[in-house]
Amino acid sequence: MDLGITNKKAIICASSKGLGKACAISLVKEGVIVTINGRNQSTINLAIQEIFELTGKEVHGVAADIRTEEGRLLLLDSCPDADILVTNNEGPKPGNFEDWGRDQYIEAFDANMLGPVLMIRGLLTGMRQRKFGRIINITSAMVKSPLPHQGLSTAARTALTAVCKAISRDVAQDNVTINNLLPERIDTGRQIQMTERLAKMENISFEEARLKIAQTVAAKRFGKTEEFGDMCAYLCSQQASFISGQNIQIDGGSYRGIV
Repeated sequence: MDLGITNKKAIICASSKGLGKACAISLVKEGVIVTINGRNQSTINLAIQEIFELTGKEVHGVAADIRTEEGRLLLLDSCPDADILVTNNEGPKPGNFEDWGRDQYIEAFDANMLGPVLMIRGLLTGMRQRKFGRIINITSAMVKSPLPHQGLSTAARTALTAVCKAISRDVAQDNVTINNLLPERIDTGRQIQMTERLAKMENISFEEARLKIAQTVAAKRFGKTEEFGDMCAYLCSQQASFISGQNIQIDGGSYRGIV
């Protein structure tokens, strides 16, 4: 299927590794002109090389922290007429409700709510004027299935979801869509961290912890980054212009709810 987005321009936040990089690879394969982002220039350089080896195409890389105004402006200035924005950032560390104070909540909101919202604000007017825009927020399954140890992530990302739902109704008439991807158990570095945490908590090996986690997934396996990236690419397509304001779970069928 030709997704109809060849030569469209994209900014993908926090995309030097993990899910962001997976989205970058899938979009590059569809002919999108991609700007990737991370906080570490050497990691960005490695991602640029890997993407070139996989696709034969070059991407632009910007070292910037979207939690800061300076970082957001730097990234926006690198591609001010982006047609596609994928927001993403490292999630807060899991922990206990009793240990979180104001500083921890502010930090989580800066990274996972305010940073994305302000990136969207920086590009939304241009998208509406050009009558094409695709905004994808990488959030978390915790938005719909909160767990106590992920309370910081749940709070910030649910707030982002609410703001974007409201915006999506206003901009749909201009062929601008806003959707959220809710990953769970995708095989990334983040999943390695969670596996190490479980192994330590239960005093079991990493391999035992990984198997135990996989058994909690309905599909009995971890998700592939390619599966995640390709869903992102589809939501950016011309064909997906009638899909907006949605939370799309990529979780191997594990979500137990109906809506």
